[in-house]
Amino acid sequence: MKIVLKIVLALLVLAILGFFFVFPGYMMRSVNVVLDREPYVPSQRAVELHKTLFIADLHCDALLWNRDLLKRSNVGHVDIPRLSEGNVALQAFTIVSKVPPGLNIERNEAKHDLITLLVIAQRWPFSTWGSLKARAVYQSQKLQRFAEKSENTFFVIRSRKDLQDYFERRKTDPKITAGFLGAEGAQVLEGDIANLDDLFNAGIRMMAPTHFFDNEVAGSAHGVKKGGLTDLGRAMIREMEKRRMIIDLAHASAKTIDDVLAMVTRPVVVSHTGVRGTCDNTRNLSDQQIRGIAATGGVIGIGYWETAVCGKDAKAIVAAMKYVANLVGVEHIALGSDFDGGVTEPFDTTGLIEITDELLKAGFSEQDIRLIMGENVLRLLLDTLP
Repeated sequence: MKIVLKIVLALLVLAILGFFFVFPGYMMRSVNVVLDREPYVPSQRAVELHKTLFIADLHCDALLWNRDLLKRSNVGHVDIPRLSEGNVALQAFTIVSKVPPGLNIERNEAKHDLITLLVIAQRWPFSTWGSLKARAVYQSQKLQRFAEKSENTFFVIRSRKDLQDYFERRKTDPKITAGFLGAEGAQVLEGDIANLDDLFNAGIRMMAPTHFFDNEVAGSAHGVKKGGLTDLGRAMIREMEKRRMIIDLAHASAKTIDDVLAMVTRPVVVSHTGVRGTCDNTRNLSDQQIRGIAATGGVIGIGYWETAVCGKDAKAIVAAMKYVANLVGVEHIALGSDFDGGVTEPFDTTGLIEITDELLKAGFSEQDIRLIMGENVLRLLLDTLP
């Protein structure tokens, strides 16, 4: 009997150790897949052009994972050394706070949450176990700590002045890189508009009303009711604009998009998406939505994963970009990778030269490519940030 008890206890200890020390790493590797790793073989023209670009990407979820972003990794899609290697000047680090089980693009309920399990397994602070706002603040603090430990190679952008100063510095030191913070879904407000101050003070400068489920402020494209803005949601949009925060319409229902576009006075973004003109599903934007977003002066971040572009390579990504360019112009296109967001990507952030090369093959001018690869985002942030 004592032997059996010892075996049971040993198995229990192994299970606990596996949950805390094996499960998080396994999850990170298994859901953030790269199809094609370096070395890449672009044209010489693409190599020379890529070196001169200001590259900005509107979406990655790397802060969700317990990975030291100051160290180069061979797993996942983004870390600070690889941003520098890929010549990425500015990366949006977007915060995931809650994900329902059985995730899909058609219909998700908000009752349960898979992130809680990951939060506990990764040994995040106890306050984050039950609070979505605390998860957002904690991830914001993680990014700030990376900046503080980076020895002035990585910076967090909170204001227009931060961006202007960084832009000038990068002219003489092109190996440095920077990030700014966003949030996937206003469920991090926890139903209280006053919490917007805490999120703003934590450095969050971009937020989407919804993620994969309906919440207190709006309906999601993947929710149950798929409604529009609630009264709380309208109040949130007004308060975000007062603070010069960027409204992100990724994952928003059609009604939410219409409601937001009817009331905003500043440019909006869609941080990561596809377009129905090249990949027709409920995850992606219609022509009418594309025109409405462009009318605000906003930009649309084209994603790289298969549901976004109905393909697994840079050619499919550029096809979506070309569709938007033909519809509303190149000044409304941006990169929206969804790196480290639990998706399979054609390359990691060192492989963005594949997009530069494919844009050249598709006949885009060098000036158009500069806009698409980052200058559109730079312009919007300089016009919008506090």
